[in-house]
Amino acid sequence: MNSSLTKGPVIGSMLRFAIPMILGNLLQQCYNITDTLIVGKFLGAGALAAVGSSFTLMTFLTSILLGLCMGSGAVFSIRFGRQDETGLRDCISASFLLIACFTILLNILAFLFLNSIRILLQVPDEVWGLMREYLIVILGGITATFFYNYFASFLRALGNSIVPLLFLAVCALLNTALDLFFVLGLEYGVSGAAWATVISQYISGTGIAIYTIARCPQFHGILRHCRIRPECMKEIAGFSIMTCIQQSVMNFGILMIQGLVNSFGAVVMAAFAAAVKIDAFAYMPVQDFGNAFSTFIAQNYGAGNKERIRKGLKGAIAVSFLFCIVISASVWIYARPLMELFVNKNESEIILEGIRYLHIEGAFYCGIGCLFLLYGLYRAVGNPGISVVLTVISLGTRVLLAYLLSAIPAIGVTGIWWAIPIGWILADTVGILYYKKLAWSTLL
Repeated sequence: MNSSLTKGPVIGSMLRFAIPMILGNLLQQCYNITDTLIVGKFLGAGALAAVGSSFTLMTFLTSILLGLCMGSGAVFSIRFGRQDETGLRDCISASFLLIACFTILLNILAFLFLNSIRILLQVPDEVWGLMREYLIVILGGITATFFYNYFASFLRALGNSIVPLLFLAVCALLNTALDLFFVLGLEYGVSGAAWATVISQYISGTGIAIYTIARCPQFHGILRHCRIRPECMKEIAGFSIMTCIQQSVMNFGILMIQGLVNSFGAVVMAAFAAAVKIDAFAYMPVQDFGNAFSTFIAQNYGAGNKERIRKGLKGAIAVSFLFCIVISASVWIYARPLMELFVNKNESEIILEGIRYLHIEGAFYCGIGCLFLLYGLYRAVGNPGISVVLTVISLGTRVLLAYLLSAIPAIGVTGIWWAIPIGWILADTVGILYYKKLAWSTLL
């Protein structure tokens, strides 16, 4: 099911590759949201706040591995576009070793500093007990996250976005069934929701690893012919670590926002926990489209198809903006019923705060859509450092404004919500200006 993105209709080939990625990550969001739905409806606002804060932390931790895998995937795509099978095998060995070491280190550090998280995130006393209970279990799934994202990134780099979707579908369905079993059947509380997620992740991660090793010739005999060449490790590290920094900086900023949100109490925490899930679900397709666009650019960059890159960029902008406009309108109109999916109708304070968040963020999805395309473009053409710069601009602005505006009594927590789209727009402006400066010379 591997396919080259260097031939055929530009938009058609990009969308055929992107749609399974979009469906896959929508499924991934579904099993993340399942925890929130079941916890919010059956375990109460305190449990919802605990799981929501844990989700933000886990998003930050897994973003480190995701960034490493995405960076390696860009190198895989370039090698595949050049039809360099030997170089691709060398990159597989180097990247697996690098990311596996990061995974082990991350797991150790996460458990060692578990209690320090409470201080960093300013978690209230009434929430920390449940949050710690959830985290002790959910942190055990970090290795499974590595397996799934590494092998999924490899398959997608070769143009295969179907198989990762199938394994995610199994994971999502299993997670839903196990959530109901552990939380409602066995009454394990928040730890039951965590166990459901971890078990599902290990089944998905192990399954896709076995499939890829068995079916992809690039892995056949790789242990016998494994070579860790310094120049290959340097290239992989350059792409992977820069992309990792970009992803982790982005999510560290969100983590800092979570800490500020927590300082406003359990009502705002619960509203943010529900609204941010809706928010992530809404713009997830355009994020995945940006990743698919990055693979398209990387393969064509490796093959030297500059004109096809330019056509792909124009088409991607049109598709992304059209989608964002439709989603923005939908989230604005249906903010209340969306919040009521997660929160009981009698929790009026939580619902109103969540609606306020969604009305502000939802109006600016074109900003985040543009930013995802810029990230994908610069990563694909060997310039991941620019993605880091754009992320620092976006998140730096967001965090700074959030703390400044929320300290003004007349603005309060609403200042946190407004800081987010302002950061998107500023980063977009810098990214576009940089592209206009280099697009027709050194970049392409």
